[in-house]
Amino acid sequence: MDVNTARLSARPRPVGLWGLLLASLLVLGGCSTQQTLQALFQKSTPHEAYARQLHQAGLDQRPAGRAWLRAAAQGLRDSLVVTLPFAETGYFRPERPAAASYRYAVRVGEQVHVSLSLAPGVNARVFVDAFEVGPGRSLLPIISADTLVLDFRYRAENDGQHLLRLQPELLAAGRYTLRLSREPSLSVFPVQGRTDAAVGSFWGAARDAGARQHEGIDIFASRGTPAVAAVAGTVTRTGETPLGGRVVWLAADGHPDHLYYAHLDKQLVTPGQHVQPGDTLGLVGNTGNARTTVPHLHFGIYRSGRGALDPFPFVQRPATPTPTPGPDRRGEFVRLRNAGALQSAPNLKKNSKAGPAAILARTPLLVVGQQGSALRVQLPSGAVGYVAAQGVVGALAAPLRRLNLTGLTEIHALPTAVAPAVGALAAGTAVAVLGQADAYSLVRGPRGETGWAIL
Repeated sequence: MDVNTARLSARPRPVGLWGLLLASLLVLGGCSTQQTLQALFQKSTPHEAYARQLHQAGLDQRPAGRAWLRAAAQGLRDSLVVTLPFAETGYFRPERPAAASYRYAVRVGEQVHVSLSLAPGVNARVFVDAFEVGPGRSLLPIISADTLVLDFRYRAENDGQHLLRLQPELLAAGRYTLRLSREPSLSVFPVQGRTDAAVGSFWGAARDAGARQHEGIDIFASRGTPAVAAVAGTVTRTGETPLGGRVVWLAADGHPDHLYYAHLDKQLVTPGQHVQPGDTLGLVGNTGNARTTVPHLHFGIYRSGRGALDPFPFVQRPATPTPTPGPDRRGEFVRLRNAGALQSAPNLKKNSKAGPAAILARTPLLVVGQQGSALRVQLPSGAVGYVAAQGVVGALAAPLRRLNLTGLTEIHALPTAVAPAVGALAAGTAVAVLGQADAYSLVRGPRGETGWAIL
């Protein structure tokens, strides 16, 4: 595991508190002995290893380190609910550590494809962690990764909810695009030349006048079309039954799934034979109780200890998400045209569950992501949710007011008394007031200096 953070040396050298933080990170990266750290962190996720590095360097006792750890924990508690396929563009803020998290429904047998790409020039380490949401909202780790371009897949083993947390290292800045989509977990469709569009009878359909339910899917194809191995495995049984006609059972390699092929016209394998994905097991027909129907393959999946599973998520290939084109507002401050509330999901329906905060029309919102007609925004309080893009106005294009400062004015990273100063503006400086949060005003100076001040 690479725990070197020396890439930070390529960034501009900050001053003050940021300089102290960066120096600590550079020392942390430069003094590591790789073999020792690998042995120490070999059972940790990359995110956990990085958190331990912060502790060892003493950064967890500094404001930025504490904020990063709080954001990591908050991301596991408060996630945005999304529907797959999902695509969103987002923005990392170096002055305010944050973690984006998404919760989505999954079905057993489908594969989740996670793809994260960073904008050109963004040089940051990003941690991605996927969890299964268990009883009592407990989180069971599934997979973790970190790299400059993340692209990986994992298989859902149960119906339920998953949570994905995305968090960059300290001082990371820039834009990213996240895509989440569903894919079939079986590497090959079980009927040659066909796709899930050929499925004509689904799981749970009534059979024998309602006496039983369909434990599989029916894939329609011409008689004699090859029925092929959807995975590598071993043929455990062949034979002929009153219901299934000529059948083949295939045990998947490395997984407790048994694939069932029924109504075959011919069987072309024998028990004990090992096959690869795409190898022909038999030919589509209508034997057994399908003799009065057109030829098709009855395809079923049975798991040891669980019985029959719905095969459709194993073979379905949904559409791939693409970000909706439009103005890129990531990193921009906006305000609502009219007072409203954050929404917890990007569909922005009227009955959507409201988010954790009401929004006054004068409140500045930092756009940290966008998906279609929805903007993911962060309030001055740190709360994150969605608002409609058509319901906002650019804070810089339409400031609340413009004025000249009457005295030397410090501007701060956050609208709180304990927030670190990020600069100072001289008396007489012309500023635009972009928004208001309680007693604090968000101001922008003539050279783009932006921060919070009491005017």
